[in-house]
Amino acid sequence: MRIGSFQLDSPLALAPMAGVTDRPFRHLCKTFGAGLVVGEMSSSNPQLRDTRTSHRRLPHEDEPEPRTIQIVGNDPANMAEAARHGVAHGAQIVDINMGCPAKKICQKAAGSALLGDSELVGRILDAVVAAVEVPVTLKIRTGLDPKQRNAVQIARIAQAAGIQALAIHGRTRADMFRGEAEYDSIRAVREAVDIPLWANGDIDTPAKAREVMAYTGAHGIMLGRATLGRPWLFAAMRAALTEQPHPAEPSWEAKRQLMLQHVNALHQLYGEHVGVRVARKHITWYCAHLPDGDKLRTPFVLVDEARTQFDLIEHYFAFLATSLADIGADA
Repeated sequence: MRIGSFQLDSPLALAPMAGVTDRPFRHLCKTFGAGLVVGEMSSSNPQLRDTRTSHRRLPHEDEPEPRTIQIVGNDPANMAEAARHGVAHGAQIVDINMGCPAKKICQKAAGSALLGDSELVGRILDAVVAAVEVPVTLKIRTGLDPKQRNAVQIARIAQAAGIQALAIHGRTRADMFRGEAEYDSIRAVREAVDIPLWANGDIDTPAKAREVMAYTGAHGIMLGRATLGRPWLFAAMRAALTEQPHPAEPSWEAKRQLMLQHVNALHQLYGEHVGVRVARKHITWYCAHLPDGDKLRTPFVLVDEARTQFDLIEHYFAFLATSLADIGADA
């Protein structure tokens, strides 16, 4: 896929997820084969621009290119200024959020709530594209609710405005994350516009990725919740989509090192006080894919010291090594 002047080395993208896709997680996903990793959603409200959270969400010069930010809001002028601000601080692609279904976002007539006002959608897209010289992309849902699916209309507006790539989650705003994603709307968009397209929603295995790509005709796949606790999923997906040999899942030792490095990076980014709390949710996600994961998760979410978090990870993998050795002996 090509986004402006950037030729992506993989058709896979990491979906922006507030409170999740921070710099350490983006780095992991890029390492495992994501072609594009999008930063956490940032408000276009100028009063929130200089907060600690907003500063953390700006791109960092050490991140792999293309460095991508996502902005959210409903005022064309504020959105344009937020895009300029992001580019001034290193963003090489600006993504616009019109897909978030969260109540606190939609109550402000932003995120996926904008899909009900196509005229405002057009004004926002025009303003942001005109404000910056870097590529602008867009993430949407299929509509407000199952009776008001208008993804094709919004995609045509986006293409006319100069949006250079589009990601579509196969649910409506009303669906939130309930039920199953549908891909007919994504297929219809692919038939209606020519800009690069990522399909998103319920794609959690290499086989599903191939199936959705074939059915929709999308140029790539955007992964979100499926990567939580297993960023190595990108490697398997990439192999499946590029007809390469399927890579082995990381060994237990590789997972131990990865988790220690991830937690350390979180402590470094946020500081110990906040970092240990952010690490809790990431380790909880890892534990969901580990044997007897509760033996690590249960104590991990209770500790407040960085050193103890490292110790717990080491103790868990020592327990796991002993357990696997016992199983082997019994066999």
